[in-house]
Amino acid sequence: MTDVEVYRARMERAVVAAAQEGLAGLLVAPGPDLVWLSGYRVPADTERLTALLLLPGHKPRLFVPELERPDAEHAAGAGAMDISGWTDGEDPYAAAAKLLEPHGRYGVSDNAWALHLLAFQRACPGTAYEALTEALPMLRAVKDAFEIERLAAAGAAADATFERIAELPFAGRREREVAADLDRLLREHGHSQVDFTIVGSGPNGANPHHEAGDRTIQDGDMVVLDFGGLLDGYGSDTTRTVHVGEPTAEERKVHDLVREAQQAAFEAVRPGVACQDVDRVARQVIRRAGYGEYFIHRTGHGIGVTTHEPPYLVEGEHLPLAPGMSFSIEPGVYLPGRFGVRIEDIVVCTESGARRLNNTGRELRVVR
Repeated sequence: MTDVEVYRARMERAVVAAAQEGLAGLLVAPGPDLVWLSGYRVPADTERLTALLLLPGHKPRLFVPELERPDAEHAAGAGAMDISGWTDGEDPYAAAAKLLEPHGRYGVSDNAWALHLLAFQRACPGTAYEALTEALPMLRAVKDAFEIERLAAAGAAADATFERIAELPFAGRREREVAADLDRLLREHGHSQVDFTIVGSGPNGANPHHEAGDRTIQDGDMVVLDFGGLLDGYGSDTTRTVHVGEPTAEERKVHDLVREAQQAAFEAVRPGVACQDVDRVARQVIRRAGYGEYFIHRTGHGIGVTTHEPPYLVEGEHLPLAPGMSFSIEPGVYLPGRFGVRIEDIVVCTESGARRLNNTGRELRVVR
């Protein structure tokens, strides 16, 4: 399929899915939904309206500021939609509202600006709106073969980055210096965008989202490395925990426990299993070992055109897994003031179980 055919099929699929849920259509704002449906990535955050309207019986229509029309016309899916430009001083909401049913219920992107949504409600006051992740949770969650291939390539690049970083010295260097190496290596392996490079050494590793800082990494430190970004438009995200010099018996014990929990959660993945049940499996392993209070986040999140998106592997999420869903499995144990351990792979649910897209060793790696 050509790019235009891929995006046309996605937009058609979205319209059908919306109708099946009783929606009159979809209002898609700049962000991951727009990128996935049309291939158009807005040049920068802007207060000017950009919105894709997907309505039954109508060709998809993208409303964009006239000054950004050239960028929109070069989007991969531009040939599958009409593009309507508007200039400053015009009311784009009134023009778009003419296409809406006066009392229709519409799905709207989760990250739509309140500024724009409220303006649509004023222009067409009888309409109602529902967040896309609630109305159509499966729309982007299930990946096709093309998307899985892209995710696998991003995962392989992240794996290669880890192998390279593990060869470099850690002791005596600042966390931010190692983070800079991770950024550089991800880009050398094809990433166009780096979203995060977490380097949590020693006690900083007990903070799951620690920002790499000026702490000097020391011999005897456990170091959490969590990094990822976008390659060819699809995300990578992996975590490995390394140790500078030989670890203590307790450090090995905690790392082995997290590895066991990660493996158990991986083996629990299969079609029909609720997202929360994968979280429960990982959590049970850690709880039984007496470290339950130190596992302080969900087990995983979806990944696709962004590094964090639905589905979420967390208590209360009853959405069943389906072939093609891609997500992280990343249990962790965080001992305040001492150290943390996290192991993360991106996996894809298959007809028979799960497939890992990260394949570096999950044993505790000793680094210099």
